[in-house]
Parts: sequence; structure tokens; C-alpha cells
Amino acid sequence: MAVEQTTGRVTRRRVRTRANLLDAAFAVFAAKGFGRVSIEEVCDAAGYSRGAFYSNFGSLDELFFALYRQRAALIAEQVTEALALDGPELDVPASVARVTDVLLLDVDWLLVKTDFLVHAARDPAVAQTLLEHRERLRRAIEDRLARATGPTALPAVLGDVGGAARAVVAAYDGVTTQLLLDRDVEHARVWLGQLLTALLTDGSGTPE
Repeated sequence: MAVEQTTGRVTRRRVRTRANLLDAAFAVFAAKGFGRVSIEEVCDAAGYSRGAFYSNFGSLDELFFALYRQRAALIAEQVTEALALDGPELDVPASVARVTDVLLLDVDWLLVKTDFLVHAARDPAVAQTLLEHRERLRRAIEDRLARATGPTALPAVLGDVGGAARAVVAAYDGVTTQLLLDRDVEHARVWLGQLLTALLTDGSGTPE
């Protein structure tokens, strides 16, 4: 019994250490950029030794992957939950409003994500990981559009629901790129909502 209790404490402590390292790494990566950060800097920011780092991550790249997976999963979850609130008939303007209200539009995250994108562009294995996470988000959107019934026909220019889902992801990418430059989160949500509504309807909020 004592062994089980000790193991439980160790496991909880390790989970907490890992979470603290991820939080510290996020702050350091956002401030300095991936590629300019050392393991020592992450450890100092988290208040841990290199030993604590290596008991959780094999390298800085591995930590970076874990950080990206954590945030990408959060975004996919936010979108899925927002879209799930509609009944069978998809109310495009209402769904767009919910998505843009909850969607993670955090400049620090966008800085880290952009670093990851640049890193992935030069490494096919890393690029594949990024593509898999983007695919998860696209599938969540496509699945909701595919399950919609009633007067929810998409504009013909988008083709099928797969094309519509890709357009939504592309719109998010475009708005967040602008957000990186002007840091105007309030207007970014407005622009994203307007763009998604125009993409998924005839522009007036009414499906074609």
C-alpha cells in the first residue's frame, strides 16, 4: 500500500512538473522564439533542474511538440464544442458567432505556432505532425457541416463540405496572421466572424 501511495505521489508530482515546464516553455518561446531558447532557460523559468527536464522530455524539440499538441487540441476542442450546440439545422451566423467568441486568439500562442510552422517547413517529419493536427481541426468542422440538414447549402464556389472546411481553416490563418502584426484581438474576432459568414453563406448570413 505504501508503495502504491508513493507511486501515486511521484506520478502526480511528475505531471505537475511536466505542466510547469510546458507553461514556462510557452512563455520563453513566445518572448524569444524557438531556436533562440536553451534548455537551461526553460528550466530557469520553471524553477527546475536539467534532470527534471530530461525526466519528462528527451529534447527541446520534444517539448515543443508537446506544447503544440496541447494548444492545437484546445483549439480543436473549442471549435467542436461551439459547433455541437446547434440542432440538426446548422445556423451559420449563430455557429460562427460562437466559434469566434471562444476561439483561441492569443498573440503569444500565434508567435509560438508561427515558429513551429517555420520549423516544420524545413523538416518533413515535423511538417507531417503539423499537418495531422491541422487535419484534426478541419475534420471537426467538416463533420459538423456534413451532419447539417435543412436549408444549409454551401456556396457552390466552395465545392463540398471538405472545401468549406479548408476555407474556414484558411480564413483563420489569414486573420491570425494580421493579428500578429497589429495585435488587435477585438477587431480580429469581428473580421473572422464576417469572413466566415461570407464564406459559408451568400454574404448576408443566409445560406444559398
